Amino acid sequence: MAAASPATLNEVVIKHRSSLHPRPDVTFAYGTAGFRTSADLLDSVIFRVGLLAALRSKKLGGKVIGVMVTASHNPEKDNGVKLVDPMGEMLHSSWEAYATQLANALSAEALIAALQQIILAAEIDLTVPATVVYGHDTRPSCPGLVKALEDGLESIGVKGIAAGLVTTPQLHYLVRCYNTQGTKEAYGEATLEGYYQKLAAAYTTLAKGRHLLPALTIDCANGVGAPALKAFSSVISHDILPLIITRDDTTTRGALNSECGADYVKTKQQAPPGTTLVPYQRYCSYDGDADRIVYYYADDKGVFHLLDGDKIAGLVAGFIMDLVKEAGLELEVGVVQTAYANGASTEYLTNKVPTTCVPTGVKHLHHAAESYPIGVYFEANGHGTVLFSPTALSTIASHPTPSPALANLQAVTEVINQTVGDALSDMLLVETVLLHRKWGPGEWDAAYTDLPNRLVKVFVKDRYAFSTEDAERKVVTPEGLQAGVEAIVGKTEKGRSFVRPSGTEDCVRVYAEAATRELADGESTFSRRRALNEAKQAND
Repeated sequence: MAAASPATLNEVVIKHRSSLHPRPDVTFAYGTAGFRTSADLLDSVIFRVGLLAALRSKKLGGKVIGVMVTASHNPEKDNGVKLVDPMGEMLHSSWEAYATQLANALSAEALIAALQQIILAAEIDLTVPATVVYGHDTRPSCPGLVKALEDGLESIGVKGIAAGLVTTPQLHYLVRCYNTQGTKEAYGEATLEGYYQKLAAAYTTLAKGRHLLPALTIDCANGVGAPALKAFSSVISHDILPLIITRDDTTTRGALNSECGADYVKTKQQAPPGTTLVPYQRYCSYDGDADRIVYYYADDKGVFHLLDGDKIAGLVAGFIMDLVKEAGLELEVGVVQTAYANGASTEYLTNKVPTTCVPTGVKHLHHAAESYPIGVYFEANGHGTVLFSPTALSTIASHPTPSPALANLQAVTEVINQTVGDALSDMLLVETVLLHRKWGPGEWDAAYTDLPNRLVKVFVKDRYAFSTEDAERKVVTPEGLQAGVEAIVGKTEKGRSFVRPSGTEDCVRVYAEAATRELADGESTFSRRRALNEAKQAND
């Protein structure tokens, strides 16, 4: 088929290729992680995402847009897709409705009409050349879905850059590099080798002259983080960063995220089965696309201790604040959390640093972090990063008085992937702080004691029957559910619980914490039962 005209949509081509990717009888919604569902339902969606990515690039004057095919921590049978804007950030929220509109167009004719509506509403000049870089994780469904994406791109005559097998953070990194190369904001070399070399150089600077810690054991969730970490290990000295890589099986069907990975460890509050924890040694787990990380260890009694995103935020924020002070800079550091943050961590942080709570979802945390000169954001699940504003970067670079603290702070800005949460980059940041503090996991954990907590899922037919307010800490509908939760919490020492719909699965999530494990488990059970009853009524 002929390529689309540079000035108009080639409706014949789009209709033909759309027929190769028929839409199932399913309603889709672009959520906090893009589109995500069973892989066998996504062919038409990802074809249409290709069309949308092309339009987004044209709208932004030809800037490179990213598309990542992944379902992160979800089971291997699932897959998903999300778009990445020019600076490596998530798709602008104003375009999420366009994504949903295209995904749900009932026919080829309706798809063309939706495209025309978007072009008109967004005032898109189709003569502008467009470029899209795209990558995928290790799921067996990825090759077929990537072909659907390529069909969408080619239907509008777009230049596609295939990044291949990459972690989600690497795709975000590449997008920003392509769009800033040759400018004063240049972020790095737009290759995977450039990514590895940038992180390795920064970490080597930060580790120089430090007494090295014992080897870190890393659970790669049998996902794309495994080949990425192995590639990184080849460009950094083992003497600088000794690693033990586990759960790196990316070929066995069903292994991805199965009883391993950051989500498993965080949710189950235990190490992956078969892991023998040596007391006070460091362990961490990535998730399937390597944008989350949690640490953990066992004490001398064999008791498991989790060091999640909350603990990482406290560790990192304190370290950066110390560097800023030692370097003689006046830069405010702020922390952004969600409702999932442990109450003890919130109390600890608010006594030290400005703290903001926002709804769950990277786009909310990222946006709030941008309001600070230096913004630290981490979800409790281990997804997060640190953002340095242009003013902060300029202040650090131009400070007239050199010092070790200033040099370390400059290296910290390079070791952090500021586009999105990145398990590999965040691991290097944590290791940096532990090196400089001369801490093991026990000393890190001693900053505060988490309140016992529980997070469970309640599967429902329609998660959209649930709505929330107050940064998702209160449920509005179904009516009466919040009152029931509050009645339970009011009887519990240090009790807190909330119910919110998942952004990626057909379920609602119930979080509960309390002064003791027994109280937290009981509160979680009661809240879960109440949510389940309300869900049944809402879906009847």
